[in-house]
Amino acid sequence: MSVNIQLEWTPNPSTLKYVVDRRLVASGAVNFTNREDAEKKSPLALKLMDVKGVTAVMVGLNFVTVTKGDEGEWDELNDAVMATLDSHLGSNEPVLDEAAVAAARAAAASGGSGSVEDRIRDILDAEIRPAVAQDGGDITLDRFEGGIVYLHMQGSCSGCPSSTATLKMGIEGRLRELIPEVTEVVSV
Repeated sequence: MSVNIQLEWTPNPSTLKYVVDRRLVASGAVNFTNREDAEKKSPLALKLMDVKGVTAVMVGLNFVTVTKGDEGEWDELNDAVMATLDSHLGSNEPVLDEAAVAAARAAAASGGSGSVEDRIRDILDAEIRPAVAQDGGDITLDRFEGGIVYLHMQGSCSGCPSSTATLKMGIEGRLRELIPEVTEVVSV
C-alpha cells in the first residue's frame, strides 16, 4: 500500500516533521530519545533510530518528528527516513507495541492527581498541544507543585531555539491567565 508522506520544516533546525496520510496513534504523542525505549515500545521508532544520525523520534497522531544529532547530513538522513516510513507504514506493520498502547491508554485514563492538574491538562490538550503539534512537537504535564507547572518538551520542541519564548511568553502567560494558582512554568 502506498503511503503519502509530506516533509515539513520545524522551528528547530535539528528536527524535521513527516506528515503521513494515516493515523499513527490514538491520541497525544509518544517520544523516544534512546534506542532501548524504542526497542520496547515501537517497531517504527526502532527502525528510525537505526538510521545513522537519528537521535530522537516522536510519533504523533498523523506525523513523525525526527531529530538528528551532529552525525549525519539531512540529505542522506531524509532519504533513509522517507524510505523507512514508506516501507514500514506501506506494509501495515504496527507503529507501537500493544503493551505500549495499553500503557498509554492507562496513563491517559488515570488523569491528574488534583483539580489544578486536571485544568492544566485540559488547557494543554485543547489549546497548546495542537498548536505545537503543527511544528512537530508536543508538550506534556509532568507535575504541578507549589504554583510551578513542570512540562516535558518533546519532538521539535525539545532543544528548539524558540522553545523558551514559547514556554514563558505563550504557555506560562496562558496558564497564569486561566489558573490563578499557576505562578511559573518550567521545562523538565
